Amino acid sequence: MLAVAAIASGCAQGGGVGGGRGSGIEAPDATAGQGQPHKAPPPAATSTPHAKKFQSAQSAHAARVAAARRWRLERVPLTPPPPPAKKPGITTRDGFEVDGHEELGLPPVFTTVPTKERVVFLTIDDGAEKDPVFLRMMSDLKVPYTAFLSNYVIEDDYGYFRKMQRRGVVLNNHTLHHLYLPALSYRRQQHEICSMQDVIEERYGKRPLLFRPPFGNYNRNTLRAAKSCGVRYVPLWNEEVFVDHWEYREWDRKIRPGDIVLSHFRGREDWKGTMPDMIRRFLNKVTAEGYAVARLEDYL
Repeated sequence: MLAVAAIASGCAQGGGVGGGRGSGIEAPDATAGQGQPHKAPPPAATSTPHAKKFQSAQSAHAARVAAARRWRLERVPLTPPPPPAKKPGITTRDGFEVDGHEELGLPPVFTTVPTKERVVFLTIDDGAEKDPVFLRMMSDLKVPYTAFLSNYVIEDDYGYFRKMQRRGVVLNNHTLHHLYLPALSYRRQQHEICSMQDVIEERYGKRPLLFRPPFGNYNRNTLRAAKSCGVRYVPLWNEEVFVDHWEYREWDRKIRPGDIVLSHFRGREDWKGTMPDMIRRFLNKVTAEGYAVARLEDYL
């Protein structure tokens, strides 16, 4: 009976969490010559889902700190909140309407996304400068942005923007030739917008839903043409950032939650610096004022 009990006890110990067949760990035999060797107690769990999540957050923060140091930022960029489960309603800003805007169901023209979150949206226009260091910087810092492209400046290197797209950037429409659209007929405007839709679909596999008119200028025919090409939104901007200064639409020169910020693909030929210099100025200011950079498409 004692032998049977000892065997049963040994089996019970071997069946616990982390023990049993194949564990490969045995304790020294404290009862040498008296029967079965004892299995070592199972190892304590090294992590729980909560601990893993905490460790992952710590690692992500450490990576952001290191990236901010590498790119010589004054502060670590803030992490944006998760995308809203319910998207805010987007309407045309007062004073930016055209005749029959609502009746024709034309795309809304807006400069700010309605949100209480302290987020801003970075948008970059045209595509003239193709700086590989900029791509590395934005990937390293994990800063989202939206591109609005014109074919006449990207056609010499479609591949650069394909790399950008693979990093999660949405490529949108800024017309074929960056012309002043209100001076053109409806048909010519439609050609400028719809043909750029075709270029982006052919080169990058997806037809854009966002369109930005060159110089921010448009009329009723612009929005009619954009709608006919499948455009759903016409985001403009509330601030513009350069290498050496900012410009503001609002009189008080303040950034507000949900503001859209404009910049351009430019380098030393046009600016007193590079695109990484511009991003450094942009991030230093918005971070100091308590804003994170979010992805515009997540709010539309």
